[in-house]
Amino acid sequence: MKIPAPANMWNIVLVLPSLVAVLQTTTAQKNGIDIYSLNVDSKISSRFAHTVITSRVVNKADAAQEATFQMELPKKAFITNFSMIIDGVTYPGNIKDKAAAQEQYRAAVGRGESAGLVKTTGRKTEQFEVSVSVAPAAKVTFELVYEELLKRHLGVYELLLKVRPQQLVKHLQMDIHIFEPQGISFLETESTFMTKELEDALTTSQNKTKAHIQFKPTLAQQQKSPDKQETLLDGNFIVRYDVNRSRSVGSIQIENGYFVHYFAPEDLPIMPKNVIFVIDKSSSMFGRKIQQTREALIKILKDLSPKDQFNIIVFSGEASQWKPSLVRASAENVKKATDYASRIQARGGTNINDAMLMAVKLLDRSNRAELLPEGSVSLIILLTDGDPTVGETNPKIIQKNVQKAINSQYSLFCLGFGFDVSYSFLEKLAMDNGGLARRIYEDSDSALQLQDFYQEVANPLLSTVAFEYPSNAVEAVTQDNFRLLFKGSEIVVAGKIRDEGPDVLSAKVRGQTHMQNITFQGEANVAQQEEEFRSPKYIFHNFMERLWAYLTIQQQLEQRVSASDAEIKTLEAKALNLSLKYNFVTPLTSMVVTKPEGQEQSQIAEKPVAEKPVEYDGGLQLAYMGMSHVTSAPSQPVLNGPTIQDQVTGPPQAIPIILPFPGLNSDPLCVDLPDLQGPMNLFSDPSQGTEVTGQYETEKDGFAWIEVTFKDPQLQVHATPERVVVTRNQKNSEYKWKETLFSVLPGLKMTMDNKGLLLFTGQNKVTIGLLSGDGPGKGLLLLLRDTHHFSSHVNGTLGQFYQDLGWESPVTADDNRGTLRVQGRAFPATRELKMDYQEGFPGTKISCWSVKL
Repeated sequence: MKIPAPANMWNIVLVLPSLVAVLQTTTAQKNGIDIYSLNVDSKISSRFAHTVITSRVVNKADAAQEATFQMELPKKAFITNFSMIIDGVTYPGNIKDKAAAQEQYRAAVGRGESAGLVKTTGRKTEQFEVSVSVAPAAKVTFELVYEELLKRHLGVYELLLKVRPQQLVKHLQMDIHIFEPQGISFLETESTFMTKELEDALTTSQNKTKAHIQFKPTLAQQQKSPDKQETLLDGNFIVRYDVNRSRSVGSIQIENGYFVHYFAPEDLPIMPKNVIFVIDKSSSMFGRKIQQTREALIKILKDLSPKDQFNIIVFSGEASQWKPSLVRASAENVKKATDYASRIQARGGTNINDAMLMAVKLLDRSNRAELLPEGSVSLIILLTDGDPTVGETNPKIIQKNVQKAINSQYSLFCLGFGFDVSYSFLEKLAMDNGGLARRIYEDSDSALQLQDFYQEVANPLLSTVAFEYPSNAVEAVTQDNFRLLFKGSEIVVAGKIRDEGPDVLSAKVRGQTHMQNITFQGEANVAQQEEEFRSPKYIFHNFMERLWAYLTIQQQLEQRVSASDAEIKTLEAKALNLSLKYNFVTPLTSMVVTKPEGQEQSQIAEKPVAEKPVEYDGGLQLAYMGMSHVTSAPSQPVLNGPTIQDQVTGPPQAIPIILPFPGLNSDPLCVDLPDLQGPMNLFSDPSQGTEVTGQYETEKDGFAWIEVTFKDPQLQVHATPERVVVTRNQKNSEYKWKETLFSVLPGLKMTMDNKGLLLFTGQNKVTIGLLSGDGPGKGLLLLLRDTHHFSSHVNGTLGQFYQDLGWESPVTADDNRGTLRVQGRAFPATRELKMDYQEGFPGTKISCWSVKL
């Protein structure tokens, strides 16, 4: 029968970063397709995430309607199962060799049927989509399963859920179970859509080795208001965690005849590095790309260790080097280098070959002259946005030239800026030379992407890392030799335990630190390890065999990049066999989705090739359904406390900093800051572990920027009128003002509402508020609450007012003038009406004691 025109589209996106999943839907109930149940169940067992998404829909319309299941998942994840249950009949997805599936695909195309189910949609995601016609009153259950090994990135494992169903769901529940035998060292969550009502639907329980996070909102909690059938759920929910570790051989875990070895030792000294930055300044980099590159390079240069050596090569049609040789990263040299970087201009062609060979020669000369410190690591970091156009332009010859020149002595990392560059060219160039490639997306946070990549390779801990196990104990071991181990990352090795293997599995890890060769040794009792994973009900059992298969396939696919033609065939044959055995949708397999008779019979799902992400626009408004909380702004606390006297329509010329001070009559202080050039230390409290700096500009009626730093947890927030950049665990995240945010860290909560009020709160902490300016060209406002938590050690331009503050002569409620004494200094004070923006704009007038600095 003919399938009716689409009446609705909905989809699930779950991101576990490394995983992502999203359920997406338009106004389904309006068109008859109603999601009455949605469950997301993710079990993370020793970093291996097994995610099951189950969605149930019913067609409430009088005619058949088409329901489209659409979901985004991480590019590194493998789909393992998809099925539809329609009228009690299960229609499974069958995974086949891609060549066999393509035969069905071509036959379907020949009949005029559509077939492609997966395409690239975002930086880290791919979209899976399948449609089915649903008869009146009929119900359909969709179930999708996918798996991924979570990668440790800058000291954190991360799971992200995007939430935006665009309709109320009667039974909506998300469960995330985490089991880590090493012990969970910290656990934190972040949401972009939390409200007080939805916050109650989120529960987190944790002990030494396991955690359970559940989100289960009622219909009433999901509603924007009692009289509106609209959902609040609209945004992201993220879980971040890490595990306990020590300076040891790592964690060896065994389950059902397979083992996995996690290695990321703590407290190793950082190895000094010799780094050459090779920067494309061709005409295609003109504009925002070269501006962001300069910004990132300046920040990266300032982060170099004094023990490091570095140089800069820029290239267009020709290549040139900043200095004739490597230089120490002294304060003087870094200052000169940042001045040089700030003047880089874009023009000319792209001569990658000459620039790369120049970098290698620089390192070779230093090496021959014995100027590279013993035990140091040499890195070349290439950034380019296009294919070679000048000099040698044949990519294969360039790859051959560079590999021959480097000769396994140095590591090469390649960054491809945008989608005009051949990423496969850069990927092979990097992997041939012991490094990796990364795409930098053209966006407002491109500079942050560059900085984050550098942080990943900025702190090498070990070189020439080799894993050893008794040959009579294990077999089919994954990659066991690695060129480098960086701080914040983790090496993972897996394999099979032999049938007649020993009762105890021993392991050695050898490597080289800055000062010496080092060997880590350890062992694991096979029976004890097996028992540890056998009993818990909250984990996905037999996961370790699938983890081994997943890791083996991923490594075989990566090895193809730098393999010969003969080796590629062998690698692909092995990866294909494993993919079919373990039911993984990989680049070598496809899933054929079956449907009821009369509908399209041959839709297939397969891994897409690298391409520019699809940008959604047009008539269909997409949505995300994952879980957490949100939309309407969180209730805002009263920051200062004085009586509000009247409403006003706009801010005055000068906006003071309002300092609540218990005991100073009933009115707070209003401090007018001077328009100084350069940053000010606003307040610093060592006991609180808090510091706030900023630059005030009268013409902006506020701050040009404010930076808030917390010692515990380690967090830095740099806010400007345009954006907020949060740095946590050396990773940068960008947020726009008035984007809701709800982040719960150990001992600290960070929230932002849709009015642009960013708050930092915590038990026994001073509450700090930042408010975005009212209109273009306006600066930031600083707000304070709970100032009684300041310690006696607080200092700074504003902090001084919490040290021995008092009146020189007593004042009464009728007095309008007085003199304040602050640490022996006198400040004339006048009682005035000032603007208070504690609840956003347009603000209200309050009475306060005005002090000018």
